[in-house]
Amino acid sequence: MSDAAPALKAAAPKPDVIVGDDGKARCRWGASDPGYLRYHDEEWGWPLHGDHKLFEKLSLEGFQAGLSWITILRRRPAFREVFHDFEAERVAAMGEDEIEAAMQDARIIRNRAKVLATIKNARLTLDLTQDDPGALDRLMWSFAPPPRKKRLTSMSQLPAVTDESTAMSKALRKLGFGFVGPTTMYALMQSSGMVDDHIAGCWRAN
Repeated sequence: MSDAAPALKAAAPKPDVIVGDDGKARCRWGASDPGYLRYHDEEWGWPLHGDHKLFEKLSLEGFQAGLSWITILRRRPAFREVFHDFEAERVAAMGEDEIEAAMQDARIIRNRAKVLATIKNARLTLDLTQDDPGALDRLMWSFAPPPRKKRLTSMSQLPAVTDESTAMSKALRKLGFGFVGPTTMYALMQSSGMVDDHIAGCWRAN
């Protein structure tokens, strides 16, 4: 009889696509939380256009840096309230009193560097778009890669950074935008439909 300890049975891998109570198959992360489910079905990966909408996306992705997206998603109504529905002109005009009020508001992420970056990014967005509506949209979408020839089959295949997200990050940083690192920009590309990372078998992938 061997004295060796029995080999531990490897845990079965979690499926990357899960069928919900409604009979729809979804990417695993989209079935993990009611908020995620709605976001997965109605927003993530749908093409998003417009300077206003993309400025909001840029701002929220910047606040998400280092955190989980569900943390931001649950606070999005409060972010919209504090930052004037992400109307760039109103955000750009935020002064010290509003900055301090934001820093005291427990409903959002109270990170001064991110708050200040959001205001600066609003001013830069105005610089781009006041005389050229659609300029932010065109700039950001210019980095969208061609559609993949083959659908991803596993969440392990999802990249965190791509050449395109790195190029977008460099372009925005050159203009002075903050909290626009390559990983953050790839998350933005996924959420705004510049890339479609729904896993094969997900109803959204069909």
